Amino acid sequence: MTDTTTAQPGTPATDASRAERVAAYVARMPKTDLHCHLIGTVSAATFAELARNAGLDLPDDPETIWRDINSLPPDPALYRNTRIPVPQGQGPDEPERPYSLFQASEWVNAALRSADDITRITYEAFAAAHRSATRHLELQIDDVPPQLASLGFHGLVDACADGIRLAERDFGMTGRLIASIDRSHSAEQALEFVRRVVARPHEYLAGIGLVNLELAGPPERFAEAYRLAGDAGLRRTAHSSEHAPVAINTATCLDLLGCDRIDHGYYVLEDEVMVERCRAERVPFTVISTTSRRSWRPWRRASIAAMAEAGLNVILASDDPGMFPTSLAEEYRIASEDIGLSPARLREMSLAGIDASWLPDAERAEARARFERELDALEAELRPF
Repeated sequence: MTDTTTAQPGTPATDASRAERVAAYVARMPKTDLHCHLIGTVSAATFAELARNAGLDLPDDPETIWRDINSLPPDPALYRNTRIPVPQGQGPDEPERPYSLFQASEWVNAALRSADDITRITYEAFAAAHRSATRHLELQIDDVPPQLASLGFHGLVDACADGIRLAERDFGMTGRLIASIDRSHSAEQALEFVRRVVARPHEYLAGIGLVNLELAGPPERFAEAYRLAGDAGLRRTAHSSEHAPVAINTATCLDLLGCDRIDHGYYVLEDEVMVERCRAERVPFTVISTTSRRSWRPWRRASIAAMAEAGLNVILASDDPGMFPTSLAEEYRIASEDIGLSPARLREMSLAGIDASWLPDAERAEARARFERELDALEAELRPF
C-alpha cells in the first residue's frame, strides 16, 4: 500500500488539527529541487515584460498564453497496455486554444536580449524556490540562444552564476547549473556542445542533462558526449522513461551514459527486474506530479505512488514551475494530500534530495546535517502527526 500515516482517526476536530500540522510540516520542511528548467521558471509577468522589451509578436497576451499552456500527448496507441493506464482522451480542464510548453519556452528564449535578462530570470527562479522552503536548487540551462551568440555559452553560465550569487546573499540558498543536451540534435551536435561545456570549467556548472521529448532521440545516441562529460568530472542525468513507455532507456542511461540520477523515470514500472535493480542501487528519480500535459496528471500521480510503494528512491521536483504552474511546495502538498505519502516518507525524500545533489562532498554533508536539525525542530514543534 502507499506509505501513509498510521495514526488512527479521532474526532473531526482532532483530525482537522492533525491535518493542519501535517500541512504546516510539509510546507515548511527544507527541500532540494534537482530537476528544474531555467526557462520554465519564468512567470507570465516577467515574460510579458521581456517580450515587450524585445518587441516580440505574440498571438495572444502573455497571461493568456501561460494560462493555456497544455502540451498535447503523443500517439495514444503507444500507451494502450502500460501498467499504470495512461488517459487516452482530453482532460476536464483542457483550454480551447492550447499552447505547448515547447512553444512557450521558445518565446522566452527569443525574448532574452542581454546577460542581465539571464541573471534576472535566474535570481527570480531562486526567489520563487525560496518561497517553497527550497534550500538548494539545480537549474537545467539550454545552449545560448542565437540572438545572444556573442555572449557565448560561457557568458551564459557567468550570467546565471551572477543570479545564483545574489540568491546566496539574499536567501542563504545554494545552487548549481546543469548544461542540457537537446536530444532532437545529432550525436555530433551534442558532442560539440559538451566540448564547449568542458572547455572552461565553472564552479557552478556541476553536470549535464538530456532534455526534450524522449521519442526524439534515444539515449545511446549521446554516449560519446556523456563519456566526454564524465571524463571531465561532470555529473550526469537524463530525462528517461517519461514519454517512451519502456524501462530499457533508463538502463541505457545508467549503464552507457553513466547517469548519477534519472529525471522522471515513470515507465521503469513496466519492468519488474528494472524496478528491483533501481531499488537495490537506490537510483535517484526526480519526479513531478504536475505536467503541461493536463490529461496525464492523474497518470503521473498514480505512477509516483506506485514508484514510492515499490521502494524506489523518488525525489520530488518542480520541472517547469512558472509554466505549469506549480511549485516545489505544491508538489510536496500533492504528494502528502493526494498521493498519500506520510510525513516520515516526505522527510526521507527531503534528505534523499540533498544526498543526490551535486554539491561538493563537504558542502553536501554540511547541508544534510542542517536539514536533519531543521526537520527535527519542525517535528518537535508540530508533532504528533
